[in-house]
Amino acid sequence: MTYHIDAIGFIQSPYKEKFAVPRQPRQPRQPRLAPSATSRIKLVGEANSPEAIRGIEQFSHLWLLFLFDQNLEAGWRPTVRPPRLGGNERIGVFASRATFRPNGIGMSAVELKGVIQEGNQTYLELGSVDLVDNTPIIDIKPYIPYSDSIPDALGGFADKEPDVLDVFLSIDAQKSLSSHPQRREIEAVIKEVLGQDPRPAYKKGKVDNKEYAVNLFDLNVKFLVESNSITVTAIDRF
Repeated sequence: MTYHIDAIGFIQSPYKEKFAVPRQPRQPRQPRLAPSATSRIKLVGEANSPEAIRGIEQFSHLWLLFLFDQNLEAGWRPTVRPPRLGGNERIGVFASRATFRPNGIGMSAVELKGVIQEGNQTYLELGSVDLVDNTPIIDIKPYIPYSDSIPDALGGFADKEPDVLDVFLSIDAQKSLSSHPQRREIEAVIKEVLGQDPRPAYKKGKVDNKEYAVNLFDLNVKFLVESNSITVTAIDRF
């Protein structure tokens, strides 16, 4: 059977491409992998109404259901290679959080920081998210601690937190960022995102001579990976 789903809103986040998005963020009550990367939801259509979110402020966290819209046309396969397993071992798609899925639906627990009304437009201000800018949101539900938190749950292959590398900005990168009005926030996000080594899984723990680049905010951030650290070589505006 075929069903029709409409977006109720769209994410506004610093992540302009999938390459930049942190993998496997932590639980709602713990610090996120990139806590400085705040975001918000712009509600649309009939959902763009104060009535639709009446009472939502009493919850500290929300569940977001969203579409992996950039992957829908690529289809899916029964097995995937999770980055946390080095990208070499295959497991079932339903035993993973792979973005290539039968219906392309994802879910994420996020912190609700507040509600903003600007004229006729309603926004939900959020903490850190793991979503690309302009990701379609298809549903929002309150996070209920007594039922949604399971202290004794097993995390399988993702039971441990990923390793984090030290990130340093070169002199040229610091100069490029010095005049930006969001300098402090951006520098923090760059270090939090790159510290997780966003390279392909088979590159993890390895040094290579390639200069990589990631798009964050309105910037193109170039970096090199060394033995146990990352150096930001240049920062350019779009």
